[in-house]
This record gives sequence, structure tokens and C-alpha cells, in this order.
Amino acid sequence: MVRTQFTPQDIGKINRSVLSRYAKVAGGAWRKLFRYPTGKDGMDGLGYDKALTSALPGDVAATYCGVSHLFASAPVPLGGKILDIGCGAGVDTILAARLAGPEGASAGVDMTPEMIALAAANARKSGATNVSFSRASAESLPFPDQCFDTVISNGVFNLVPDKQKALAEAWRVLRPGGRLAIADQILSDESPRDVDTMTAHWGR
Repeated sequence: MVRTQFTPQDIGKINRSVLSRYAKVAGGAWRKLFRYPTGKDGMDGLGYDKALTSALPGDVAATYCGVSHLFASAPVPLGGKILDIGCGAGVDTILAARLAGPEGASAGVDMTPEMIALAAANARKSGATNVSFSRASAESLPFPDQCFDTVISNGVFNLVPDKQKALAEAWRVLRPGGRLAIADQILSDESPRDVDTMTAHWGR
């Protein structure tokens, strides 16, 4: 894998761009900022279990923004502990908590303060009591080693400057025999790959 060398200034630009974009998303600009279905239409199109998603309040389901139905490839065990990296509005985190049952728990992390606030509000509306959210980067997770049975990340790693570090962190907190499920978008065109262009358009 060829790694682009970002300076601290480049990383600062990238993180500011991501924070600005997702603050707008948390404020309600869901359909304007994504080129794929979000909300309930997104979950239905990706094959989420309707018996599970229909239990979500409508305004909570409307905040879903993901690119895959990760629980199809990483089933949540009853009583399991699940981490959602880049949880956004927390919809997957809340669903994971329901799948884990009252003896299990899920945790979501996101770097955008507005998203963490929205996720916490969504959990309250959904009556999810075995869920927690904290502000953190995928590159530095605030958890001890080997503490989760399942780690998921839905459409987030493309936003992370140091993907190898983020992946290493995900493996670090995963218990032996646990499941890691990551879904994301990739760039397939011939867009300019110089650092200035990449940082200027990161996360779009």
C-alpha cells in the first residue's frame, strides 16, 4: 500500500473539513450532502431487518447514513459488546445494542461534537439504555485492549487520514475471535492525487 505523507497542517485541514461537513449533516442536511439513500430508505435498500428498524422512532431512523448492512456479515452476539467507529447519529450503535440484548452493550465514537450530541438524543428517544457515546478519533480509541466482541465502521474509514493506524486501533480493542466489519466508499476515477488537491476535497 502506498501511503500519502500528510503534514500536520494537511491533517488539520482534513479534520476541519470533515468536522464542518458533518456538523452540517447533524444539523439536518442529510439528503443534500450524500449521493446515496439515507434514512429509512437507505436501511431498506441495504437489507436491514425491518422488524428491527421499524422499532426506531421515525425521526431517529431518518438520521441513518451508512453504505452497508454490516450486521449481515458481523452478527451481534447476545450479551456482546460492540463498538461503532464513526457512529455518526448512532443508528447502527442503537440497533447493535438491541441485537445484543439487555446483557450486552454498544459504544459509539465520533469526532464531531454535533454528531455525538445527536446520537445521545437518538438513544434517549429510542429508549436505549445500554448505549454510550464519546468523542474520539478512529486513530486513537479511548478503550483498553481486547474489550469488544464486535467492531463495526460504516462509511467512515475513507475520512480518516491515517487508515493503517485506525485499522490497528480497531484490531487492538477487538477480542480474540471477535468480528471486525468495515464498509466504505472508494474513489474509482482519475482525480488528481496531489496532497493539496486531496486535502482541499477530502470527505466530499
